[in-house]
Amino acid sequence: MYHTIVVGGGVSGLMAAYAASENGSRVLLIEKNRSLGKKLLISGGGRCNVTNRLPYEEIISHIPGNGKFLYGPFSTFDNESIIQFVESRGVSLKEEDHGRMFPVTDRAQDILTVFLDALERNAVEIRKETIVRQVLVEDGHAAGVELADGTMIRADNVIVTTGGRSVPQTGSTGDGHRFAESAGHTITELFPTEVPITSPEPFIKEGRLKGLSLSDVSLLVLKKNGKPRVAHRMDMIFTHFGISGPAALRCSQFVHKEKQKQKKASILMSLDFFPDESAGALRAMIEESIGANRDRSLKNTLKTFLQERLVLFMLDLLDIDGATSGHHVSRGNIEKIVQFLKAFEFHVDGTQSIEKAFVTGGGVKLSEITPQTMESRKVSGLYFAGEVLDIHGYTGGYNITSALVTGYVAGHSTTL
Repeated sequence: MYHTIVVGGGVSGLMAAYAASENGSRVLLIEKNRSLGKKLLISGGGRCNVTNRLPYEEIISHIPGNGKFLYGPFSTFDNESIIQFVESRGVSLKEEDHGRMFPVTDRAQDILTVFLDALERNAVEIRKETIVRQVLVEDGHAAGVELADGTMIRADNVIVTTGGRSVPQTGSTGDGHRFAESAGHTITELFPTEVPITSPEPFIKEGRLKGLSLSDVSLLVLKKNGKPRVAHRMDMIFTHFGISGPAALRCSQFVHKEKQKQKKASILMSLDFFPDESAGALRAMIEESIGANRDRSLKNTLKTFLQERLVLFMLDLLDIDGATSGHHVSRGNIEKIVQFLKAFEFHVDGTQSIEKAFVTGGGVKLSEITPQTMESRKVSGLYFAGEVLDIHGYTGGYNITSALVTGYVAGHSTTL
């Protein structure tokens, strides 16, 4: 008989098991993989972006999928608590751009070791390569779990931290959603977020811009009326199937939502190659460059501030002769170039699959969870934490912050 069973040994499960065992309670952590923390080890490109040091409001603004829910858990455990937890156990952190926190060593393994050592000190029992078939519920209260081999393990509390459905090679295959549904919970629609975007455009299919990287551009998802639903200014890259890179990943969930809203096979996105320049300022820059190089071809003049492949693609798309010298470039053609560079529109038809996404959108419905404790409102003694919940943020330490905070609060709540 255990006080608490934690199902899932990922980021939130590790923290939940630690917090549940703080007062000496008997805690069992069950993981179906051979090892714990698989997703933690690949986060931040293997460096582990363990949290973000921005103020609450900014963190929550970077969690467009129900981030406000976290105000409740933050009152118990927050991003500064995560930093203190790690650093007090001998691993120093450093702050990088946009508040992202990494171990000074740039080794995700060092963060995992902090958790493993904490669990060992608290005598948490760990069973790996063990599959949970179902969560046991008796008279409206969590009673333990049944394993795949039929073994029943009893407990006063069960915390489900099985992740979403993205990156399934780490073990996130939707088990927790099944457990939640069987306990009477609602699972909101699951969809991929932080995932590359697909496009049916001929220039994509033909690979004309494949591999072209763009720095600091503004990428927009357009509504039916042509106005932006969202815009993200970051780097991006054209691929053989569509677009990828940070700007595309951040826009992906809005592509999914806008496509649903418009009920169309494809929607429009727009790309601003010069977000710092107004159309007028860009026009003046182009005219000045052409004026200073009147004997040079338009193509070669444009290549002084644009990548050659982009220049050739743009001139072909706009049906402009790139061999024309600066003496003969018309105002109309300059205007077409400005319009392209400030608002190049192209169709996208969705995103890659949820299995290829970094983050799962959707999950256990939050109105059925008490935010201050992470306990189910339907089954007492049943808790949920991490990506199994309907919470999703951008990359940059926001999702792992949500996972660690909700994991700690769930575990801590079992000790009260």
